[in-house]
Amino acid sequence: MHAADVYDYAIVRVVPRVEREEFINAGVILSCQRTGFLQAAMALDEPRLRALDPDTDVETVRRHLSAIVAICAGDAGCGPIAALPYRARFHWLTARRSAIIQTSAVHTGRCTDAAAALDHIMERMVRPRRPPPAARDAG
Repeated sequence: MHAADVYDYAIVRVVPRVEREEFINAGVILSCQRTGFLQAAMALDEPRLRALDPDTDVETVRRHLSAIVAICAGDAGCGPIAALPYRARFHWLTARRSAIIQTSAVHTGRCTDAAAALDHIMERMVRPRRPPPAARDAG
């Protein structure tokens, strides 16, 4: 078993009305330099997004979130950004912007499995919380 690897991650946020600064978490971008891992996962909660702004163009938001996933994967159809080295792609994707799609500050963690770390962060920070098993069974 090898020692834990250091990884960087940022939460992807959808800010439907930038001037209001309200957002929902929609995904995670995670990069592990030692292993060359760069991946994004998305889970857009459309009802929550529409609660912030009923006029949001959800299809455009989904297209932009999908582009982040494709850029992380190095998809050639995403233009020159997808052709950059993976750390440059991570830094480009996590750069501060004032747009409908934004990222949090970059955070650091340690793991032995970057894909599992990505899934764990998605569960904790993006996907809706589930009630405890006892509460689900009582309903």
